[in-house]
Amino acid sequence: MTLWEGPDAGKPEKRERPGGAVVAFVVVLLLVLVAGGYAAAHAVAGDKVPLGTKVSGVDVGGMTRDEAVAELEEAFADRASEPIRVEVKGGRSADVSPGEIGLAIDYGASVDAAGAGDSWSPARQWDYFTGGDDVEAVVEVDEGQLSAKLAELSAGLGVPPQDGRVVFGADGVDVVDPVPGEAVDPEAAREAITEAFLGEEDTVELAVTDAEPDIDEDDVQEALDSFANPAMSAAVTLVFGDSRVRLQPKQYAKALSMVPEGGELVPKIDERTVTRLVKGATTAGKPVDATVKLVDGKPKVIPAKPGVEFESDDVVAVFTALLAARGRERTGEVKATVREADFTTKDARDLGIKRKVSEFTTYYPHADYRNVNIGRAAELIDGTILKPGETFSLNDTVGERTAENGFTIGYTIQDGILKLDYGGGVSQMATTTFNAMFFAGLEDVEHKPHSFYIDRYPEGREATVAWPDLDLKFRNDTDYGVLIHATVTPSTYSTQGVVTVQMYSTKVWDIESRTSERYNYRAPATRHLTTPDCEAFTGYSGFDVDVTRVFREHGEDEIHHTEEFHTSYTPADTVVCGPAPDED
Repeated sequence: MTLWEGPDAGKPEKRERPGGAVVAFVVVLLLVLVAGGYAAAHAVAGDKVPLGTKVSGVDVGGMTRDEAVAELEEAFADRASEPIRVEVKGGRSADVSPGEIGLAIDYGASVDAAGAGDSWSPARQWDYFTGGDDVEAVVEVDEGQLSAKLAELSAGLGVPPQDGRVVFGADGVDVVDPVPGEAVDPEAAREAITEAFLGEEDTVELAVTDAEPDIDEDDVQEALDSFANPAMSAAVTLVFGDSRVRLQPKQYAKALSMVPEGGELVPKIDERTVTRLVKGATTAGKPVDATVKLVDGKPKVIPAKPGVEFESDDVVAVFTALLAARGRERTGEVKATVREADFTTKDARDLGIKRKVSEFTTYYPHADYRNVNIGRAAELIDGTILKPGETFSLNDTVGERTAENGFTIGYTIQDGILKLDYGGGVSQMATTTFNAMFFAGLEDVEHKPHSFYIDRYPEGREATVAWPDLDLKFRNDTDYGVLIHATVTPSTYSTQGVVTVQMYSTKVWDIESRTSERYNYRAPATRHLTTPDCEAFTGYSGFDVDVTRVFREHGEDEIHHTEEFHTSYTPADTVVCGPAPDED
């Protein structure tokens, strides 16, 4: 039987040559040797820092990671407590403690960044033996603390910028221009402080940059255009029922301000000031009638004050809304409960009290009781207003002369002789007032001259009073109101007292006084008194005299009419204290 065999059938088998085994052995041996050397190199390098390495100047090369960390901690341990002096040009300086800005070295991260770390990487082995270098320590900073400190340094070492401002005053609106300043450059400061912390220097110079104000010129101009100038352009009128409270810019300027907010100036209204201004022009209870008073020597209408009850918020809201308006639109109605005055501001203006129409002055010798009594009477009379048709009564105006009413005891004339009583000297005020009335051209209703003549008064033109029956009265028979102004300059031991009464109105009459010669003289008698209140007195003769009041319409030469005053003075009897001679 024949078997099929392939082409190589019958050929002898090949054998491996001895040299191949040797090569393989050598290769294996070399690999073993290389592996052993690499392992030895790894054993040397381990997690050590590459040879020759320095971290911020501290040599840590060849140290294990833990050794390098310890070395850095020892080298920089004191730095955390050592302040760093920072300064800017111009000599301004301050100290910064690393702890207050959270400045510290991350020692582990610094060593790792220097190349420490266990690795079988050939590059790692190569770096250990050949890669030593100088590296900076890894520094940590608390950004919040650093920002706060840099802001503090800017305030202390820099020049703070000045915001522009708008200022309200009685004379209008003033502008304070913005001024740029200087601030510490935060990025440069952080870098410089960090370098100083890591280095040997304990002083570092900080760079400053321009610091622009939050409120610049454009912001100021916008504030002027949008609020300040319109607000101060004209008066604001608040309407309470039929009454109006007109507030001028110079009055409410103190209630206005503009404050910085979000990089711009915004209006601010002082509500208390606005409310106080309105309350000053109104009353919370009964209304107050208008009147006329002398202000700096001239009559001035004092407006009526309505009785008004309102909510401050309503007043401030209307007032604020009107500040931006112009012209007639600067009037607004305020919700309120209003009680109007009986005598309005218009009524007061219609009185026509515009100028001084008469004045008269008398003098008196020194006496303390006269200073008290005449001064008190002047105080009560001063400011009296007579409306057209009204009658003035001195007794009604001054009241009873009592200690409770402010008067003291002094000499009075009773039954032709001097006696002590409350109110002595008030007749001086009566005489002065009578003469002011006389030259104002008012209607004489009631007056009585002294029973005997007193030489400090004009003869035939004087008056005495006594409570309650003897009075001085006159009527305002003009179409205008009359304001009476009374003043007293007290006497001293070396000077006479001065009494002046002025009347203000609209001038109607030019008055001339004509006084006759004295006539019908009468000799005085002599009285002997034994009463305890006797006051000795040297008498003088009585006489008659006539006074003519000549009326001319104001500015005219022609006499309009005249008025006669006849006065008959009794003799002033001589008074002797003691019994008559024939009674001895």
